[in-house]
Amino acid sequence: MSRTVDRSVEGLDRAMRELRASLRGIPFRSGGFKNTHDQLAREVAHLVVLLDAARATFHNRRGAPPCPPHP
Repeated sequence: MSRTVDRSVEGLDRAMRELRASLRGIPFRSGGFKNTHDQLAREVAHLVVLLDAARATFHNRRGAPPCPPHP
């Protein structure tokens, strides 16, 4: 399960780098896009931190029932 978390974090990092590269040369201060972009970057960074912190709670046990969904 830890590999899945690693791949997820790497995918998010790769996507955010690609977004940053695609924004070069675009005047994204207009229309409130900069605020939306900044908020997205903060939320993704927060998600990555939470995933990394929760890594220890993920167990790779074969035959174990799946975790119940959180409300």
